[in-house]
Amino acid sequence: MNCSQPHETPCDEVLGEVYRYLDAECENDRTSRIKQHLSECHPCLREFGIEQEVKALVSRCCGGDVAPEALRDRLRDKLHTLMEKQPDVTK
Repeated sequence: MNCSQPHETPCDEVLGEVYRYLDAECENDRTSRIKQHLSECHPCLREFGIEQEVKALVSRCCGGDVAPEALRDRLRDKLHTLMEKQPDVTK
């Protein structure tokens, strides 16, 4: 996704790290940059909201189980690939 607006941190980069951000796995400076981007980019904020809901749903369904890191990486890669294939609805 790209909203066509200039940002210090590009949209694709922010959305590629949204799960790490939601899991509080980002470094402090990275967390600050993602928060700043989301505060100024409505398309990313909308996408972030969807991701947040998916994470909450998975959390409720899995009862707090923690997936192995390799599985999380594979899922993250697959979701990223699927997001790249989605039509850009911001244009």
